[in-house]
Amino acid sequence: MAKNAEIARALKELALLVEIEGKEKYAARAYKRAVRSITSLGEDIEAVANREELESIPGIGKGISKKIRRYLETGSIPLLERLRARIPVKVMVLDSIPGVGPKTIALLYHELGVTDLDSLEKAARDGKIALLKGMGKKTETQIIEGIDLVRSGLDRTLLADAMSVVETIRQKIQNVDGVNQVVIAGSYRRRRETVGDLDFLVDADDPELVMEAFSTLDNVQDVLVKGPTKTAVRLKSSLQMDLRVIPTESFGAGLQYFTGSVDHNVRLRGIARSMGLKLNEYGLYRDEELVAGEREEDIYESLGLAWITPELRENHGEIDAVKNGTLPHLVKLDDIRGDLHSHTDQSDGSNTIEEMLDAAAEREHEYFCVSDHTQSLTIANGMDEERLLERIEEIDTLNTSGKWDMMILKGAEVDILADGTLDITDDVLAQLDVVTVSVHSRMKDSKKVMTERVCTALENKHVHLLGHPTGRLIGKRAEFEIDLEPVFEVAKKNQVAMELNANPYRLDLNPGNLRAAINMDLKIAINTDAHKVSELDYMKFGIFQARRGWITKSDVLNTMALKDLQKWLKK
Repeated sequence: MAKNAEIARALKELALLVEIEGKEKYAARAYKRAVRSITSLGEDIEAVANREELESIPGIGKGISKKIRRYLETGSIPLLERLRARIPVKVMVLDSIPGVGPKTIALLYHELGVTDLDSLEKAARDGKIALLKGMGKKTETQIIEGIDLVRSGLDRTLLADAMSVVETIRQKIQNVDGVNQVVIAGSYRRRRETVGDLDFLVDADDPELVMEAFSTLDNVQDVLVKGPTKTAVRLKSSLQMDLRVIPTESFGAGLQYFTGSVDHNVRLRGIARSMGLKLNEYGLYRDEELVAGEREEDIYESLGLAWITPELRENHGEIDAVKNGTLPHLVKLDDIRGDLHSHTDQSDGSNTIEEMLDAAAEREHEYFCVSDHTQSLTIANGMDEERLLERIEEIDTLNTSGKWDMMILKGAEVDILADGTLDITDDVLAQLDVVTVSVHSRMKDSKKVMTERVCTALENKHVHLLGHPTGRLIGKRAEFEIDLEPVFEVAKKNQVAMELNANPYRLDLNPGNLRAAINMDLKIAINTDAHKVSELDYMKFGIFQARRGWITKSDVLNTMALKDLQKWLKK
């Protein structure tokens, strides 16, 4: 769904330019809302346009739908081109700098002629920004640091990388005398793939003691703000963290406010207003009376809603689902019974098959599939048919050894070739329990070619899973162009499951695509794609992503008991 990303980016740029020009602030808000809807859309926007249903997407009215259709037809939006001519500023680059928004960009452009990253950096290092009204030396220094972050690609942090740091810090704050509770809110609590600044919310008897402990942590590089109720620091890793001490009676309201997405929170505030109430980070009020605030659950209950799990708080239908009783019971880590995609040192893994099996057994898996690469992926020491047959025989022997109290499934990650055929013959594939097929080459093929290529592969009767279906690597490689709707149709016809690759650099499929897949009654296999024993713990990131995609236990292939799974695999 590459067009989705292109259109979202074009509308975001349009919003920034309109805001900088300062003539249509309401239009800028409308474009931003449309961007959020398109980013989370569970199907190709071209397909929606072909059905004449663009205006059914939340936030897309007649004017924006016309611009989208024009982009699909010509690859450009006339208004965007005119604004680019009037305002020759690389707004998308400048907006990615922490602390630099449309108002700052406009000021820098009009006063200093800043148009791109280089001219911004020159103005900052020459000391010109500090002289502007409302800026100052501190802001100038922060902009220089922000430029360095953008240049190094560290303006956002992978969830997995953040988690390894902040959970340790959370525990240290929890251990401070008088601290009653600590929760990390924001996109981190919603388990988004990447996070920006981390929001620590603390209920404490002695705020000053907490602020001191937070600002003097070992890995703090800079203290950006330090006050009685809020402190902001930047770590040596460049991760920024904000800590707020919130009174006990307001902690639930603060937690709700700082967790939900902007759109989710706007929707809740609208519900509150319709009931004659006011909702903010301090509580839910009727006039001056506090109706709810201490517990997050009480906020939702007082608004006539059941509590909504943080992963769903994106205003993608969760509030309506709660109202009509259709909010799903989401899959949990404890529901997983096995892993259907892993690698050993026989291809590009780091550990032996025995070491991987030991690790899987420690995690109490009921079954575990060994699925090394096949021969076309020479860079990964892919297995030819002779080696694969030897592996099949080896696994049969290991299953009869009685060493592991789980079933070892015979698998392979088979390459999809340029014409859609597979690089292992059918008579060998027939001897495998789980056949995962994946694209590892020619990722710049056109959408038509890639779609036909994958659909052809899924027609093979021996295929069970499509591995990392869009090929993305977060922050490193975009999704390749592919139309997933026909892919899903072919997969459904041939009983092929879609993989949710739990590697935190992949998390492929994304939440919108996951919802589209389950709406077509496809099964999802949440797999670690582990290349070493420690990566078997990636499963939790797959669960986070699955929950963001509204996935239930019954949607997931590897929540099945072994006998049920084997029955499904036999098609």
